[in-house]
Amino acid sequence: MSDAIDIIEHMFEYEGMQTAAALRSPGPDRVGRGGAARGGSGAARAGTGAARGGGAGAADHLGDARAALDRITSLRSRVTDMESTRVDTAGLPTASALEPLLPGGAIRVGGTYAVPESVLLAITMLQAASASGAWCAVVGVPSFGIEAAAAAGIDLERLVLVPDPGDQWLAVTAAMADVAQIVLTRPLGRVVPGDVARLSARLRQRGGALVALGSWPGADVTLRITSSVWSGIGQGHGHLTERRATVTATGRAGAVRPTSAELLLPAADGTVRTATPVPSVGSGDTRVLRPVAVAS
Repeated sequence: MSDAIDIIEHMFEYEGMQTAAALRSPGPDRVGRGGAARGGSGAARAGTGAARGGGAGAADHLGDARAALDRITSLRSRVTDMESTRVDTAGLPTASALEPLLPGGAIRVGGTYAVPESVLLAITMLQAASASGAWCAVVGVPSFGIEAAAAAGIDLERLVLVPDPGDQWLAVTAAMADVAQIVLTRPLGRVVPGDVARLSARLRQRGGALVALGSWPGADVTLRITSSVWSGIGQGHGHLTERRATVTATGRAGAVRPTSAELLLPAADGTVRTATPVPSVGSGDTRVLRPVAVAS
């Protein structure tokens, strides 16, 4: 009889559980397979089996065995489901202007992203996923504009807002990860590595991602506006029409080489899109006017 079967028999006969290492190790009551002690225990098992064969105890032990098998099967299924959720095999869509800045061109399941400075940039990360039917949540951003979100393409019917979670912002963020595929949160306190690890595990299990409006420890990608220029003012008058911004993406602990893209953030029509390259001086028929000295 195999050691595995011996272990199971020991569990049911003595109504207890020990580690496999303890059961496998030789002891005073557990000698070689041909020893007297083993023979005696085998006889005891035979007698016990005979006694159980004709009574109600057999049905009880059979039911216990089936229940244990059901629990093992359930646990194995859960472990298989968790192992099959790989962070590199699934992703959530994002705006086309941001695709060159994100590894794989998408927001990966279980990923954490930091946007330290721009609410509009953070909203843009949510837009494509929301338009495709994903639920989104915004935690701790009381200035989040509903009209701006709707103009950016966010589905308000699938948007959950928690403007002021107080000092429970991390617990609320974790709770939102159970119902929303993308959670936008503003960190309102110190985040310790243990909290980050637990929240990341929950995001992977639920198939979601987190966008932090601010710094986030160990963020997979951080998007920063490194330079920007507004147009529309003219010679000191007029209205701001659009902003041309350079957005730079950096990876966790320098794992990804910094990548930059020129975006209109926003464009004159309020959208966010990739900016067309500015012609360099002297290329094509571009004429540059320069001041010249005129004799008086």
